[in-house]
Amino acid sequence: MEQMLPEAYAVQANMLNQPIEQLSSFCRGEMSAVESYERALDVTQQGWIVTQLLSNMESHTRRAELLRQRILELGGEPPTSSGPWGAFAGVVEGVASAIGERVALSILEEGERHGLADYRADFQNLDADSQRLVGDRILPQQVHTHTSLHEIVRTLTM
Repeated sequence: MEQMLPEAYAVQANMLNQPIEQLSSFCRGEMSAVESYERALDVTQQGWIVTQLLSNMESHTRRAELLRQRILELGGEPPTSSGPWGAFAGVVEGVASAIGERVALSILEEGERHGLADYRADFQNLDADSQRLVGDRILPQQVHTHTSLHEIVRTLTM
């Protein structure tokens, strides 16, 4: 039987860890989105906007849970907080809420755009089963939440 060299172990370990690290990054992004939506709900009193924000927030909550489950399936430890992006999003959203509804929702829309770009840019860092999960279930939902927020902001600027 052929013995693996230490370098081969390192390559194999990296191949296993890369999808977990990428899924963890996606999960932190989803957690940050939930936190941002919670803050955005404080800046609007319009029922139709509140309804859509709650729907989008629930979508991000479900995605975070799907990502946590996949990380566990791969033997990883899911993140417990949104990390630095969550703190940054909180500061930005706090400033935006002082400025007004349209600005706060525009910043939230930018976060949705950024999340969509992240999924597309880092998709190749995933294993095949994780790619199916992201491509079939998570990415379509991300497109939907981005589109819905874009429409809200567009309507407010009319």
